[in-house]
Amino acid sequence: MTSYKEIVTKAIIGKCKKNSNSTFEIECDEKPNTVLGCWVINHAFSGHINSGKVNLNGSFDINVWYSYEGDTKTTVVTRKFNYSDIMNVNLKNNIKLDDKCEIIVECLKQPTVTDVKITNGLITLKVEKELGVEIIGNTTVKIAVEEDADEYEEIFDSENEKELDINVDDLNDDYLDNTVNN
Repeated sequence: MTSYKEIVTKAIIGKCKKNSNSTFEIECDEKPNTVLGCWVINHAFSGHINSGKVNLNGSFDINVWYSYEGDTKTTVVTRKFNYSDIMNVNLKNNIKLDDKCEIIVECLKQPTVTDVKITNGLITLKVEKELGVEIIGNTTVKIAVEEDADEYEEIFDSENEKELDINVDDLNDDYLDNTVNN
């Protein structure tokens, strides 16, 4: 007869991703003429639960290489920017988000500068990024259990194997001493 057991285990109980575009401004020491390059580095992020939602906090550095003084000189300016996003993750089986849940945040698309402009001496940048969140929590799995126990299978030694039949009294006590001295 089949009966059922419930197993409590950790599993992914919710999963989502969010693509975001943000605009940042950088004020330079000199009046920029041309942006020669820009890149995003040192992206760091984390997530925590707050009021049943996932709050993501992160930061990254933006480096901008630009020319000034009539395109005769160049320099690189670096600025650190912080961001905060709220993600409302739909959970499976009406499970509630609580402090016992584990949050895994993954960067699905690294922050990238998609547009850059110089306006009134400021460098304006658009940055695109995509973050994914997985919520790990306790869930229950129901499985069918057979009550009949499996019997052990008995195995026999092969007939080709030789039995080791040694009488301890017949052993030479000086065997090791004789081989070392020879």
